[in-house]
Amino acid sequence: MKQTTFDSVPPPPVVSDQTVAEPRRTAFEALWGKLGGVLLPPSRGRFFRARISLLLAILSAVLLWGATDCYQRQIRTHWQRPLRVALVLVERDAIDPSTLSLLTERVDELERRLASEYKRHDGRDFTPFSFVVTAPIPIDHPPPTMQEQSLLGLVGDTYRRWRWTRAIDERAGLSASSFDARIYLVMKRAADGLASVEGESELGGRVGVAQVDMEPEMVDFSLFVAAHELMHTLGASDKYGAQGRALYPGGFAAPERRQLYPQPGAEVMARNVPLSASTERPPSTLSELFVGDTTATEVGWRKR
Repeated sequence: MKQTTFDSVPPPPVVSDQTVAEPRRTAFEALWGKLGGVLLPPSRGRFFRARISLLLAILSAVLLWGATDCYQRQIRTHWQRPLRVALVLVERDAIDPSTLSLLTERVDELERRLASEYKRHDGRDFTPFSFVVTAPIPIDHPPPTMQEQSLLGLVGDTYRRWRWTRAIDERAGLSASSFDARIYLVMKRAADGLASVEGESELGGRVGVAQVDMEPEMVDFSLFVAAHELMHTLGASDKYGAQGRALYPGGFAAPERRQLYPQPGAEVMARNVPLSASTERPPSTLSELFVGDTTATEVGWRKR
């Protein structure tokens, strides 16, 4: 009988419990795979694809408009041309015609004063702003305020402000797209002889609102406030503290002076003329309007 040895039996096949990994896809390939499944689902019909295409077209248009608007806002501070600014007069109370006439005349002086400050920083003879003053538009309610801090609240405030400005623009025959910025000067009579001013603006935006008690002696100060709000729309920040006092050095017209007080005028993004370490007063004339170095840098009048 023939004996079989184990050496002559072939070994069993080797079976591995590991599987061969598929090639890893890049992040772009993975995203495209998901996006393609949404945009081109094999089981969806033409109507679905047309709807998706329409939504994508609308989204693309919104993104393009946003990018274009952002670019146009940025190039304003390149100062290749004078910025066209609408000074929209709004009456909560009927203002004396002689006061309105004086206000319109003093806008030319505001242009000259800002041109003088531009030359002091940039060295060029250049008029940075060209103001267009509208006829007064009467209203019976104040402008909406921008006080909300939540995203939803800000959206609501922005919408209400947009509706308010659009209604005034329509009544004034004003085309918003024709201007680089619009400043709404909301005027009322001073109560009991006490005058006040306040304002709100879109930082880096196109719209500013200043509310003023308009009397003849307040004309220049009202235009100072309008210039303050205009500078906000170009990216300038406030230069006063919580108590309303000018901050040193950015809120001082001439912080480098050896004899610091009194200052020669008011920095446009501050509120007052510092007279001493504890005393300030509002500017009384446009000749006291100054654009400090920090503000000039923020709006592109000086190199960073």
